[in-house]
Amino acid sequence: MNPPCGGRLVRHVGDVMEFTLCGLSGSARELRVFLRTTIGRGHQVREEIIRDIEEPDVQLEGSWRDVPMRFEGGGWSVKLALTEVGWFQSKAYAVDAEGRQHWPEGNNIGLSVHPNACRTANTIYCAFPRMFGLAKNRRETASMDHDPRITSLDDQGYTVIPPSGTLRDLKAELPHIFETLDCRILHLLPVNPTPTTYARMGRFGSPYACGDLTSIDPALVEFDKRTTGVEQFRELARGVHSHGGQLFLDLVINHTGWGSTLQENHPEWFLREPNGDFASPGAWGNVWADLVELEPNHPEIWEHMASAFLEWCRRGVDGFRCDAGYKVPMPVWRYVTARVREHFPDTVFLLEGLGGGWGDTAALLTEGGMQWAYSELFQEYTGGQVAGYLDHALAQSERVGTLIHYSETHDNSRLAAKGRAWSLLRNRLCALTSVNGGFGFANGVEWQADEQINVHSARGLNWGADDNIVSELAQLNRLINQHPCFRDGARLERLSDPESSLYQLRRTSADGASEVRVLANLDLDEAQFIDDGLVGWVELLSGNIFEDGRVPPGAVLCLAPETPELGNDLYEEKRAQAAWAYQCLSVRFEPEELGGLKWLELAELAAANPAGFVAGIAAIQKVDHSSGFLTQLREAASSEQFPRINIWRRRDASRVMPVPVGHWLMVYDEEPFEACLLGKDGTLQFNSVEMENAHVASFGLMTRAGRYELEFQERGDEEFSVGGSVEVVGPDPSDESFDATAVRRVKNPLEAPVALLTNGRGGMARIPVDLGAIKSKYDCLLGANLHVDAPVDRHVFAKRIRLWAVADGFISALDATNLVHFEPGPPARWRFLVSAGDFQAVELEVEAAMAVECNATVLTFRRLDEDPVRGRKLLGGKEFSLTARIDLEDRSFHGETHLSREGESYFEECLECGDEGFVFAPAADRVLRADVVRGCFHAEVEPVYNVAHPVEASRGQTEVGDAYSPGWFEMPLKPSEESVLTLSAEAEPVSPSSNKVMPVTFEGRLRNSMEAFVVNRGEGKTVVAGYPWFLDWGRDTFIAARGLLAAGWSEEVFGIVKAFARFEDRGSLPNVLNGDNASNRETSDAPLWFGKVCAELAGSAREDLFSERMADGRTLREILISIGCGYRDGTPQGIRMDLESGLIWSPSHFTWMDTNYPAGTPREGYPVEIQALWIQLLGLLGLLDSEGGWGDLELRVRESLRDYFCRTPSGWIADLLPAAEGVEPSDAPCDDALRSNGLMAVALGGVPLSVGRATVLAACDHLVVPGGMRSLAPLSVAVPLPVRSQAGDLLNDPIQPYWDRYEGDEDTRRKPAYHNGTAWGWQLPFLSESIMRCWPGDEGALKAARSYLLTMEPLLNSGCIGHLPEVMDGDAPHTQRGCDAQAWSATEAYRVWQLLQN
Repeated sequence: MNPPCGGRLVRHVGDVMEFTLCGLSGSARELRVFLRTTIGRGHQVREEIIRDIEEPDVQLEGSWRDVPMRFEGGGWSVKLALTEVGWFQSKAYAVDAEGRQHWPEGNNIGLSVHPNACRTANTIYCAFPRMFGLAKNRRETASMDHDPRITSLDDQGYTVIPPSGTLRDLKAELPHIFETLDCRILHLLPVNPTPTTYARMGRFGSPYACGDLTSIDPALVEFDKRTTGVEQFRELARGVHSHGGQLFLDLVINHTGWGSTLQENHPEWFLREPNGDFASPGAWGNVWADLVELEPNHPEIWEHMASAFLEWCRRGVDGFRCDAGYKVPMPVWRYVTARVREHFPDTVFLLEGLGGGWGDTAALLTEGGMQWAYSELFQEYTGGQVAGYLDHALAQSERVGTLIHYSETHDNSRLAAKGRAWSLLRNRLCALTSVNGGFGFANGVEWQADEQINVHSARGLNWGADDNIVSELAQLNRLINQHPCFRDGARLERLSDPESSLYQLRRTSADGASEVRVLANLDLDEAQFIDDGLVGWVELLSGNIFEDGRVPPGAVLCLAPETPELGNDLYEEKRAQAAWAYQCLSVRFEPEELGGLKWLELAELAAANPAGFVAGIAAIQKVDHSSGFLTQLREAASSEQFPRINIWRRRDASRVMPVPVGHWLMVYDEEPFEACLLGKDGTLQFNSVEMENAHVASFGLMTRAGRYELEFQERGDEEFSVGGSVEVVGPDPSDESFDATAVRRVKNPLEAPVALLTNGRGGMARIPVDLGAIKSKYDCLLGANLHVDAPVDRHVFAKRIRLWAVADGFISALDATNLVHFEPGPPARWRFLVSAGDFQAVELEVEAAMAVECNATVLTFRRLDEDPVRGRKLLGGKEFSLTARIDLEDRSFHGETHLSREGESYFEECLECGDEGFVFAPAADRVLRADVVRGCFHAEVEPVYNVAHPVEASRGQTEVGDAYSPGWFEMPLKPSEESVLTLSAEAEPVSPSSNKVMPVTFEGRLRNSMEAFVVNRGEGKTVVAGYPWFLDWGRDTFIAARGLLAAGWSEEVFGIVKAFARFEDRGSLPNVLNGDNASNRETSDAPLWFGKVCAELAGSAREDLFSERMADGRTLREILISIGCGYRDGTPQGIRMDLESGLIWSPSHFTWMDTNYPAGTPREGYPVEIQALWIQLLGLLGLLDSEGGWGDLELRVRESLRDYFCRTPSGWIADLLPAAEGVEPSDAPCDDALRSNGLMAVALGGVPLSVGRATVLAACDHLVVPGGMRSLAPLSVAVPLPVRSQAGDLLNDPIQPYWDRYEGDEDTRRKPAYHNGTAWGWQLPFLSESIMRCWPGDEGALKAARSYLLTMEPLLNSGCIGHLPEVMDGDAPHTQRGCDAQAWSATEAYRVWQLLQN
């Protein structure tokens, strides 16, 4: 078998591994051959390791699988793409015709797969942060230890710790490390707290005497009152990453310092000597008495250690040096590395195993999950020692893991102590003989620092010394970072004799195109000579020609046939692209399906269009080997399927991005970055990969619904960091009900939930779930519609009810603190748990309902005779009663009550109190009666002042209001008894509405919500646009009617048609009904929506609809033709048709974006949705009036829509052709502002497919938020949109007109924001409908459409429970604003959900 059984190899992510099996007896037809392997099952391997520790039980193997091998060329083979970091095993076997297995002799083949970034350029700068302080520039510091001023304090028992270098001091030198020296990795000695008094050794204490694994040594932190030590460490990490580098941290887990957090809290986790003393570790005959050794055979400590590594990863660490890692058992490291790789897959583990045996090192580098280990070259000097060790190091680096050549560490004498020549010899030898450029050195080497590092102190670095080797090290690093002979796959061959003082190494690049010779004269006294074959070669470090074959004493040369052009092949960049592409492919395909791909071609394909590449992966259902996988990928990248990909950009930090389950989540930016995704399962972090036009990272398929936080850190600008949220939503409803306990967790009063009750004629009760609380002046226990047949402003009689329970003398307010269950109804039900002392309790149910067609609220109080959910039932014979206060007002809905002495007198004069209640009669047509059954009333006045109205405060309105309570109701209740309290503005007695089964499904709850908005108006019906303050709007009614039809309510819709048809006049219909007043006709879309509803009503239920006569005597057909003629010829309000194009011109503020004074979105001209609706009406009129020329006109308008609206540079449909009256479309500019209106046009039809798709994808990129669509994208616009106040002052940025929040003063803030960024619920269903129209028959499109629509579902459990809001802020957290129960939000959601269901 090749590789041979028992062999071990090192490869990198993005490589392809081939396995072959030859020499089997029997014909190929008789045999089936498989590779049994864990390759491609990295997650399962890690999961099994973790589960074995955290859930000790019988474990079933899930990581092994059999891969069929193909017979070709005399043997069986298979190629597997390597896409995951980790340790994998494989072995081939054959199955004969009888089913017997035949296995080759030997153990499994072991494969260590390293991160792609480990292929090359692994140059390391080891820094001891403490040394970057005041002594940094000194050559000698040891004499400072004997300063008599300090020693005298030592003698007196004081602790004296000089100032230390800080993390910020080190950060200041990052340009030197990464730019000047061209190092790629900064390796920090430990930064944990050290003992300062107790068991301190040395002046500072050793950083290896760790006090706490995740804390920062305060000595390394600069005190600035603004940042913590952890934050300053993050600053350093960001600085490293901004230079394109990686940060490694020395983390010690085999011991701690004395008095560490672990020792104090878990002394049982530490080793003890036979005499009971804590044990101290040691090596090489030394015992480190300032350390305490851990006893590792405790699974609890493994979890603690793994959590510490993960915490440092979250802080920006890319790799770890594992000090004395051999002292920690291999299973511990298996667990730690598995835990870390689950979330930070590219983390590197560097083993310091110098005190252990090679067997321990090999085991940790393979099964232990580590990648690198310290080489011992630093302590080999003679020709024989160097050759012998390098033979070992080069061979083992290919087998088990890269051995990193540190020229000097903190444990060794300084190289410079033996002179400049010695330092250059050792540094060049280590660098030029390294594998994959794995070379490191300690801080100060470049400055010829000759004072040995002392971990208990802070020695000098000789920083800035004139005698230095900075340029030499920089040249050395650049060579091994960029030359192909120092990359992965290079072949290294020793050419010199084993004992020769002239060590000669031939390095050949992986492709065989380049060769260098490394010549190292290890003799510092005598020159050495080489054969003439290398004469004339170029010495790459100096640029000189090697002329005479002489290698000077102590010289190390790197010769090449000619001077190469380094860095032009972009090897690292292309390899990163290929690794990224392989990893993306591995989400859908098995490694054997990817084995035939060529990495460079794959890199080029992915780099050209990363998003298209990923979308193509999602589009491929099965690999077609006949056409070639790459060809299939190219074709799939331009697939017609709906792209199952969502791209997060830094601008998306302002919104919560909805992502359908099964979609890929990618991050794009123009600069390098790192992105971290935090969810329920932990953290997943990736660094970006540079592609042709962007830097990208992919989090793969999002398969689990929920909220994720995304952290974005630009690597080129360490100060730029943003966070955003991603909401992953599945295609099926969760059907979750409201959690009553959530009321207690509400922090923002604007988010406090309320219940809505309605009576079918425009009256309402709006009661906070936190009973007795108030969030808005529109909250009320009874808001009456006092006109019998027409909509008028509701009149507030009762602001709220306040309740107290008295249980055996214990008084409890009934509010959120003791609420255990709530149903929004109708009827609404609260269940409270009332404490009665001594763990006794009573459960009480409060039910609120409005009487049908009556201005009355009926409250029922029931004492339940059952065991409470907590505690025990109140003992028999104990008294229990309720106390209730009704807070009265007498005002229009939009007003406020402000009491004074005169105001109190007003209420007193209008009240008449009795034993069972009271009558409040401020006028003959305004009479409120309150009476109780099973209870009594006590007249006891309580004025209520300054009740906060936080909603109005956020809107720039009056922040408080008052109320008047005339007395209190007392209601004694025995088990199973109930009392009924009725508030009625009716002259006759009323009854509450009948109980009904509350729906629990998404569809059922929407249907239940819709019922609240349909109201009777005389013989017809209309729709209340929204609660609490809207009345019956024509536009809203017709749009809502489409949802009512989807629910099968055709009679109700016919009633709506009748109610409005009688008002039609020369093409116009009322925009709003207020009492008997229908004069407001400033709408260019309401009549068109009316026509759409009529068409759908006729198609669903009433074939003879158009011959029906309306209240004014005309048939509906005649009314619809009148609308068409009015638009064609011009309406009294100024709506008109352009004769040439057939397009409809709309006056300012006539569309649904209708704010005025100021007109925030005037949209004067030719709005896109008006044209789409006009086309719909023309199609209907063509059927109703075949001789009227409507069909030809429809064709003309369709053509004009394509010609004028489908020419934006961005590709999406134009929102508007802005034009003053009389200006033709051909003379109007094309407004490229991205608005949700374009989706209406797409959903209604008539938009070319390519433009429709571009519009949908742009909406997904810029407009959609959970539960709504932004009304304007946060982008600059080509056609300015100035919004000016009444006085002419500019209120916005006309080029950046997006508003993020809908709050503040109405005229200067809310009106400009209302349709310029504020998100609207009713617009979201158009996105889902448009997806289905543009990608018909696409199962992925259907799932995405359902998922986007279902982002509305959580809104049913917030705000007004069971209803959907009108608007929410365009920016996160998307606070609900406006009416929190909006008709068209619910009806459109229902209508489109039905489409998606069918």
